[in-house]
Amino acid sequence: METPPAPAPKPRPELRSVQIHYFERRTERPTPLNNEDPIPDDEGLKGAELGINEANATGRFLGLKFDLRSTVVEPNGDLETAFAEIVEREKPGFVVVNAPADDLLALADLAASKNVVLFNVGAPDTRLRDADCRAGLLHVLPSRDMLTDALLQFLTVKRWSRILLIVGPKPEDRLYAEALRKSARKFGAKIVEERPFDAAGADIRDSATDELTLATRGPEHDVVAVADEAGEFGASLPYNTASPRPVVGTHGLTPAGWGAPVESWAAVQLQDRFRKLAGRRMRPIDYAGWMAAHAVAEAALQLKSADASTIRDLLLSDRFEAGGFKGRSLSFRSWNGQLRQPIYLLWPGAVIATAPLEGFLHQKTELDTLGLDKAETACAVMKG
Repeated sequence: METPPAPAPKPRPELRSVQIHYFERRTERPTPLNNEDPIPDDEGLKGAELGINEANATGRFLGLKFDLRSTVVEPNGDLETAFAEIVEREKPGFVVVNAPADDLLALADLAASKNVVLFNVGAPDTRLRDADCRAGLLHVLPSRDMLTDALLQFLTVKRWSRILLIVGPKPEDRLYAEALRKSARKFGAKIVEERPFDAAGADIRDSATDELTLATRGPEHDVVAVADEAGEFGASLPYNTASPRPVVGTHGLTPAGWGAPVESWAAVQLQDRFRKLAGRRMRPIDYAGWMAAHAVAEAALQLKSADASTIRDLLLSDRFEAGGFKGRSLSFRSWNGQLRQPIYLLWPGAVIATAPLEGFLHQKTELDTLGLDKAETACAVMKG
């Protein structure tokens, strides 16, 4: 008697796809000093790629797959046309955007963005979380005021309350200085004097001892804070101040959303996976790119759904939480779209502290002691 043939295996159901696009405005990279590594051309993109790879490793068990495509627009390219064409062609529900603040606002205001969630991974400008917020714009990168609030919490704990502030000439330097002033007022510190410093026309590596010593002479102070986002002179400040004082801010002891020394809460595993993928260290914008992709995937997996509008609703709700290798559940603030997250105080090779620090309390979560709280933001479109 012949053995009946085995039943044919059931066809595997087709995976449901979640479309994510990485969109970048290429900006001119500053020339690094002191033989430092240049900013990688793929900063941000590699983080998003890692997030997608990890999402697909889990998603297939729930019938979900996550697709990532990328577009980089050159400095003089037509950003808005390129974005509108992508939305028309691919219809992504989510776009991870690495672009300056003005470009980000231009994209958010396009008709093509109406049903798209934009994730800001490259612009730290506080105004995007304040009066210039947009309803469909979520911020994964920490704002400048989150960074400076973290720094001032640390200075408050150390009782280093007198600050000499040195400000570079670039617009972003002035924005960082503004955030430092606001944080100083918030936590009761005092900026005893503020001085501009422009390294143009000189090789600061040769003249640092004379020029920076002169620039940091002033009233009695506990720390020298530097606002030099372009990195034109800040790296030369430690040990070249007129008085033996710590350097903090964009250089010296630096607040950041991520960094090479971060290892706790299994972060070392994320660091290792990123290094295998990219062949380099994970930078803060890389982490933001990873977290944006991870947040979309986490929402889709919680819902077991690929429907972009359903995922969007969960992301924007108070019910959404996701892990981020930071020891805390992370979520988006409903009043301005900012991702709540701890901030690291970094010295090369070490995490000195993690904010929020002990003793800084909040009625909902201590994470909301960093950056704009609900009563402080002018973001009417999300508050409403």
